[in-house]
Amino acid sequence: MNGKSSFPVQKSDQEWREQLSAEEYRILRESGTERAFTGEYDKHYDVGTYSCAGCDTDLFDSEQKYNSGCGWPAFWGELNSAGIKRIADNSFGMRRVELVCGNCGGHLGHVFNDGPPPTGERYCINSVSMKFRPK
Repeated sequence: MNGKSSFPVQKSDQEWREQLSAEEYRILRESGTERAFTGEYDKHYDVGTYSCAGCDTDLFDSEQKYNSGCGWPAFWGELNSAGIKRIADNSFGMRRVELVCGNCGGHLGHVFNDGPPPTGERYCINSVSMKFRPK
């Protein structure tokens, strides 16, 4: 991931490997993607807060979540305090916008302009990138 040194939470590669499961490391630190329709939070609609699996920064409120049918958890917006960063992603011959945690730089997913009001955006997020805390 480019620009790892520009985030408040700084850990060595070894520290991340010790903290995260192999799948969490692959997705959060190597910008991987879980298979569609396999994630724990795809069809999860309990009330609470979704936070970064790497650093526990709160990212989304359950009120921002909706069923997009894309196979990954989808949100129409983020918490104001989340500080999610947007990075141009031209990998695999596609033009997308990658979303990373503004605190640790962990890969969350991508954002698309086909979401519902009020933002018109669809934050397409890997379940593995998040932890859920019920209210």
